[in-house]
Amino acid sequence: MMSRKMIWLAALAVGLVAGCQPQPKVPESTLPVKIILDTDMGPDFDDAGAIAVLHALAARGECEILATLASDRHPTIAPTIEAFNRYFGKPDIPVGVPVDDGPDFTCPNHWNDSIIVKFLKEPKTNADYPSAVRVYRQVLAAQSDQSVTIVTVGFMTNLEDLLKSGADEFSELRGTDLVKKKVRNYVTMAGVFPEGWEFNVKEHASAAQYVFENWPTPILFSGFEIGEKIMTGRRVAEEGSSDNPVSWAYRYCLETYHGGPLNKRCSWDHTAVLAAVRNPRDYFYVIGDGKFVVMPEGKNYWDASLNAGHSFLVHKMPYDSIATVLDELMMYEP
Repeated sequence: MMSRKMIWLAALAVGLVAGCQPQPKVPESTLPVKIILDTDMGPDFDDAGAIAVLHALAARGECEILATLASDRHPTIAPTIEAFNRYFGKPDIPVGVPVDDGPDFTCPNHWNDSIIVKFLKEPKTNADYPSAVRVYRQVLAAQSDQSVTIVTVGFMTNLEDLLKSGADEFSELRGTDLVKKKVRNYVTMAGVFPEGWEFNVKEHASAAQYVFENWPTPILFSGFEIGEKIMTGRRVAEEGSSDNPVSWAYRYCLETYHGGPLNKRCSWDHTAVLAAVRNPRDYFYVIGDGKFVVMPEGKNYWDASLNAGHSFLVHKMPYDSIATVLDELMMYEP
């Protein structure tokens, strides 16, 4: 048997050897995730909840918001995004708009118009903002390699234009190469699994088809069936402050959207944001090693025989458990 002295000397030797070894780097997961949000912000109102979740996570130090882009060319989309950014104390976050070939949608109850009137100091339209492609290229070029997460909760309009873009004053790389160099993850609220029709895909099917065929990094999908089951919004509508545009949007839309009143609303866009910033496996199963395929008419299906680096979320927790997490984040006040 070893004496106590021998054990102590052995432990000391191990400690000295370990101290000479290279120390592990801090895992990247502990660093703020650098996020670009690309949203249609208008045909529905879950986008308002999603941007609130994003700002709440940024306030907790979990992410850094690099840009917030409009994928809907309706005139009120970009200024609505700016109104939210300003309320959350981040007026300098760049906002960009799509080119004129993108979808043009607004909500029938015109909640965007009211947000602009109530919460933006001066009236604006999409015409007052730079192109999303220009913002993408400028922001990506300034970041470290393999450091950016893009999350889309709308159409793939801007990403198609980004992939097809050429060299400019920000980078000599063409779009696909710039994405490959700078983007680490891409998370999208898109599609139905294993097959079906989904608004963000079918309303600009050609862009979705091009992006999901040519995107050079891994893609994680939060499908329609995920957010459909997670109902949120009543808490922020009833308990949020009177000057909070998210609270106002939910109060107004729960009463008027599609004829209302509604008790709560689906959380399609929230789940994509949550999965982009936090480890998605903390909340969902992640099914991978397949390919998300978009047909020309906009229908999608999952091809498990092809590994294109695509994966998708599957429920594993009670819906209310996720809703509680999201509702709490939506209550964030700057």
